Amino acid sequence: MEHRGGCGADNDSGDGSGIMTSIPWDLFNKWAHEQGMGSFDQLHTGVGMVFLPKDDDLMKQAQQAILDIFKQEGLEVLGWRPVPVDASVVGFYAKETMPNIQQVFVQISKEENIDDIERELYICRKLIERAATSAAWGNDVYFCSLSNQTIVYKGMLRSEILGRFYFDLQNDVYKTPFAIYHRRYSTNTSPRWPLAQPMRFLGHNGEINTIQGNLNWMQSRETSLKSPVWRGRENEIRPFGNSKASDSANLDSAAELLIRSGRNPEEALMLLVPEAYKNHPTLMIKYPEVVDFYDYYKGQMEPWDGPALLLFSDGKTVGACLDRNGLRPARYWRTIDNVVYVASEVGVLPIEDSKVVMKGRLGPGMMITVDLSSGQVFENTEVKKRVAQLNPYGKWVSENLRSLKAVNFLSSTVMDNETILKRQQAYGYSSEDVQMVIESMASQGKEPTFCMGDDIPLAVLSRRPHMLYDYFKQRFAQVTNPAIDPLREGLVMSLEVNLGKRGNILEVGPENVSQVILSNPVLNEGELESLLKDPFLKAQILPTFFSIRKGIEGSLEKRLYKLCEAADEAVRNGAQLLVLSDRSDELDATKPAIPILLAVGAVHQHLIQNGLRMQTSIVADTAQCFSTHQFACLIGYGASAICPYLALETCRQWRLSTKTVNLMRNGKMPTVTIEQAQKNFCKSVRSGLMKILSKMGISLLSSYCGAQIFEIYGLGKDIVDLAFCGSVSSIGGLTLDELARETLSFWVKAFSEDTAKRLENFGFIQFRPGGEYHGNNPEMSKLLHKAVRQKSETAYLVYQQHLANRPVNVLRDLIEFTSDRAPIPVGRVEPALSIVKRFCTGGMSLGAISRETHEAIAIAMNRLGGKSNSGEGGEDPIRWSPLTDVVDGYSPTLPHLKGLQNGDTATSAIKQVASGRFGVTPTFLANADQLEIKIAQGAKPGEGGQLPGKKVSAYIARLRNSKPGVPLISPPPHHDIYSIEDLAQLIYDLHQVNPRAKVSVKLVAEAGIGTVASGVAKGNADIIQISGHDGGTGASPVSSIKHAGGPWELGLTESHQTLISNGLRERVILRVDGGFKSGFDVLMAAAMGADEYGFGSVAMIATGCVMARICHTNNCPVGVASQREELRARFPGVPGDLVNYFLYVAEEVRGMLAQLGYEKLDDVIGHTELLKPRDVSLMKTQHLDLSYILSNVGLPKWSSTVIRNQEVHSNGPVLDDTLLSDPEVANAIDNETVVNKSVKIYNVDRAVCGRIAGTIAKKYGDTGFAGQVNLTFTGSAGQSFACFLTPGMNIRLVGEANDYVGKGMAGGEVVVTPEENPGFAPEDATIVGNTCLYGATGGQLFVRGKAGERFAVRNSLAEAVVEGAGDHSCEYMTGGCVVVLGKVGRNVAAGMTGGLAYILDEDNTLIPKVNKEIVKIQRVVAPVGQMQLKNLIEAHVEKTGSSKGAEILKEWDTYLPLFWQLVPPSEEDTPEACADYEETTSGQITLQSA
Repeated sequence: MEHRGGCGADNDSGDGSGIMTSIPWDLFNKWAHEQGMGSFDQLHTGVGMVFLPKDDDLMKQAQQAILDIFKQEGLEVLGWRPVPVDASVVGFYAKETMPNIQQVFVQISKEENIDDIERELYICRKLIERAATSAAWGNDVYFCSLSNQTIVYKGMLRSEILGRFYFDLQNDVYKTPFAIYHRRYSTNTSPRWPLAQPMRFLGHNGEINTIQGNLNWMQSRETSLKSPVWRGRENEIRPFGNSKASDSANLDSAAELLIRSGRNPEEALMLLVPEAYKNHPTLMIKYPEVVDFYDYYKGQMEPWDGPALLLFSDGKTVGACLDRNGLRPARYWRTIDNVVYVASEVGVLPIEDSKVVMKGRLGPGMMITVDLSSGQVFENTEVKKRVAQLNPYGKWVSENLRSLKAVNFLSSTVMDNETILKRQQAYGYSSEDVQMVIESMASQGKEPTFCMGDDIPLAVLSRRPHMLYDYFKQRFAQVTNPAIDPLREGLVMSLEVNLGKRGNILEVGPENVSQVILSNPVLNEGELESLLKDPFLKAQILPTFFSIRKGIEGSLEKRLYKLCEAADEAVRNGAQLLVLSDRSDELDATKPAIPILLAVGAVHQHLIQNGLRMQTSIVADTAQCFSTHQFACLIGYGASAICPYLALETCRQWRLSTKTVNLMRNGKMPTVTIEQAQKNFCKSVRSGLMKILSKMGISLLSSYCGAQIFEIYGLGKDIVDLAFCGSVSSIGGLTLDELARETLSFWVKAFSEDTAKRLENFGFIQFRPGGEYHGNNPEMSKLLHKAVRQKSETAYLVYQQHLANRPVNVLRDLIEFTSDRAPIPVGRVEPALSIVKRFCTGGMSLGAISRETHEAIAIAMNRLGGKSNSGEGGEDPIRWSPLTDVVDGYSPTLPHLKGLQNGDTATSAIKQVASGRFGVTPTFLANADQLEIKIAQGAKPGEGGQLPGKKVSAYIARLRNSKPGVPLISPPPHHDIYSIEDLAQLIYDLHQVNPRAKVSVKLVAEAGIGTVASGVAKGNADIIQISGHDGGTGASPVSSIKHAGGPWELGLTESHQTLISNGLRERVILRVDGGFKSGFDVLMAAAMGADEYGFGSVAMIATGCVMARICHTNNCPVGVASQREELRARFPGVPGDLVNYFLYVAEEVRGMLAQLGYEKLDDVIGHTELLKPRDVSLMKTQHLDLSYILSNVGLPKWSSTVIRNQEVHSNGPVLDDTLLSDPEVANAIDNETVVNKSVKIYNVDRAVCGRIAGTIAKKYGDTGFAGQVNLTFTGSAGQSFACFLTPGMNIRLVGEANDYVGKGMAGGEVVVTPEENPGFAPEDATIVGNTCLYGATGGQLFVRGKAGERFAVRNSLAEAVVEGAGDHSCEYMTGGCVVVLGKVGRNVAAGMTGGLAYILDEDNTLIPKVNKEIVKIQRVVAPVGQMQLKNLIEAHVEKTGSSKGAEILKEWDTYLPLFWQLVPPSEEDTPEACADYEETTSGQITLQSA
């Protein structure tokens, strides 16, 4: 299991490993006898495994305090046992913090019942933890376990070291009926001894994304949790959460609380981590009582949401469950001698197939448990049914839960146009908000798309007033957990929300479910009205205005305290719904509205601290909310629902305006009714909310509510502590009074005489003269074009001057250089040609930009020795060889370019692997200098790419193995990166297929990126790229461009410093990009620690872009970002322009280095002492704090040049190297002959065949190899088996495989079949893992047995036969053919735009499992289709000996009518799908499904 864990910089200190077992009484009794004590009374003895301080004095104090607490509880301490360990095997970093490890034995004589004994021990542990908070030894005492049933041995150790470190684990007397083993790879907290797992109940592989909200809600519950089992001692077991511990530790303590209060473990986990039960075809029909259970608890416990494989035990039951999305692998098998194994991988324990009686996997939301006393095994539905039948949940729900009935929208405006305008001005609307956001949502029902990036100043740096929401940036998932795909996998998501009091969760009863349920959080005026009338909710309206009659100072703060007190009082008087409202009949000039986000946050935090938050829900009735980001902010800080009354009024006004009526009448705009316009607006808010939740990997609005998934840029401590407590605000900023002033500056517009008669355009989205400053503006691009086209230094100086005089735009504009050295002559500084080698251009895909631009940039970078980036979408092999046919700057090879020279190469040195895997073939990978894994994109982190259909020309479609004219969407997550260990695996795969290429991982700046970067460095990446939020994009929703991601200055600083603190900085090159424009930016990034520098938008500008900002329309006026031939002909750029630009930038860097007195970049990289705050006064505040950027934790041990020139990180010795060094194999590859080999394989042999494939691809390309490499493997294959295969490779595996079989394969054949005479039925067993055939572009796969989740996701051309598959199979497929001879999971063929699937449906359950958005379902009626199906099954039987396949062929006429064929529109007219194919010439006939 070692490869699934993380290791510190010493390659020896594990991030953690541990084991939980039953208490080994024989071992402890033996020790007791040696000590002269009698045997322990097993029923009445508790055993504690304790980490104590290393320091002797502190340890004695701690032991004394522990003794005192046990004594006052009436427990007798029988003795302390120092746990025998071998400290010599511990790694360097782990040894520094290694605790003193002891076991304490205590006797509880007053209790007889096991549960009461465990409760008594729990109370003792809680009291000890409470004592520790104020003691000197407090941070160094930790109970791994204190129980009468279980014990945990753990530490910061590697897998194999655990058993060598603890001598007990080597002792033959140590016996246990179960064991839970965990190996940790930490990415959201730094490794520490107590954070190793298992915890006290759970081993958790995953990430809880909603942790901040879960902690808040657990804190609010503290006053209301009561249960008779505690005999009135509830006060002593608080608190229930600890914000300093890891997410796993907090989930563990929540589960522990429920279990100790009398729930059984299965029930506790169903409650905390519920499955996606809504619209679940099987549950709804067969197990309605399970649905009732989930419905009952839905409004009482917010799910702990995120990827998770949880193994749990209380000593009586042991079990495992998986999160609702199935985002971690879990395979299980049961043997003939009645042992059940569950593990993240198969092959971790040597077991013969003949002894295995059952092989399965946990699917999304599934659970398996074993009762240790009776030895019974319960699979998923049995477990849940037993739990759900404990109480009459269905009856309680139907009698007490009330649904809010939908109310029709208003059909006319409430206010006249002048009043509406006044309101919009007062509440901060601009004409862009109304036209580009509200009106486009009302007319189209979706969020507007835009392009380029966010190049206006952060709200706090801007000279213009911003709404409070603009200071918040959405957080997003990267690496440690995946974003969810709201488009294709929306079935696990829900926007439902419950209003009303949340009862005491420790007691069950009908009153707990007396709540109102809303289908989504957007209310119209009528729905709000009916909530106000609900007799149970007793709603109370709290107006949110503050008075400035006595001046602004302190006015806002005073009013907020009053508001909180009013809320307090309302709740104490029984109000279960608080409506915070800024609605009033008349606006008063001296009473501006409090920013509603501030009001909601303040009331929410205040009620949490007073223990009242559970008694009530908060609803915002506000004018200050119209965009998806604003809804998300309000919900994230505590609102359950929002009535956006002014936005709805704006929709009505727009629909009734003469302009709109005329446009609709003339057919210039689709006709919508006034109700439809408002429906559309609400619909687009809903889908926007889904997208925002999904970026962070959160599925449920109920867990997002109050989860604070934001970071703050530009608000000071007083505001944050008051209303947004727990959110990160690293640069400080506005005070409450400054915020009040900003609010007022909007408010006064509604009252001044000279206010315009129409809304102002602030220019926040589109550049306009007199509007907000944009970093990329027409003047800047003109100056730059002049400098590079005329090759004029003076023109470049004018450009530099323009940048130097710009308003403060980014954080680095607040900093300047300072040096204690005398300037030196420029001649002594390193030459420009060596500086430009550190430059790279951004990952712009061919498709988003034209061939001309893409190739011109690549040629320029290759001339300079810098690096260009292919972006997502492959690369034409014609670009890989140097040009030799250039005459007068033109070459017949690339006839559309000018300004060429012989020797130019148009290849991109960095080739990108993105989530759609478009164009990623073995040859593409084998021909790269560097391979970049794009985890996120600066302009829209947490989202997939999108290429509009009209940009997919025949050329683009050929490179991407897709269909011309069909839009291409990349999934938000890489389906083979759901966790840090998965990323480490993909890095391993890429090093495997091309051992000469460095692998880079592209991240986007956000708080917490430092620990992520450390995880990536431990995962063996060579380069980490940090992108700022201001990067460009070809097409993206407006709210994503504006409201996600952070500045690179903070991301780079955090990554650089965390890597140094962890001793990992030397392992990786740090590259940074986002809004770079000049040498000043380069030097700034260098001082903050970056080795290499990326230029995106500015490189496009230098080659001709004029910033028209219409990339997403395919109408670029200069052919930079268009695929239209006639526009591409206008492309003005030549490679020389870009070469000139980069040389000027390098010269500027040289000049600045000389000025500072340094000879080379190496000498300034990471030297933050060269930076100091610049004396500049900002409009809004003087309270920004840049100390974080200016701080320094030390320098790397090597210079930047040494780090950049180190060898590519290796995968170490691998099986492929052994095979490649075999003379027969080498001969077959060199001389295209045939070779046959048989080899044993184990789960540690990962990405096997990848390196062989890379060698063949480098030599022969994707299709040129005429030999045959036939390899047979026996055993359990590690992850990514047979990845990136090329034609001519025939691979057979006898045994089983893990995740990602056949990933990216381009040809050849893979056969997986169990060993001879297995003890289980192969067609019922899972023998390959999740996400097989991801991004495959050819070849065939035959599996005798079932596959896991997401089978054949993004398959382009491969053919496969498998005997069953999990959820989401054939997702995003664009070609090829998949045959499933058995059952499949939910959501089949989501986003499938090409290729065919044939699925056998013996019990008629398939139809509800298919995602019908795109594909058509029909019987196999076309003779060609019947032949295709039969031929594939025949091949399957021949290669695997499948009994299921043989039976189907034998009874062909019976089985054929049971197959369904899934046909996307692009395949409807093919001979395989169309029965009357021969007769129709026009191909217009579409057949009805049978």
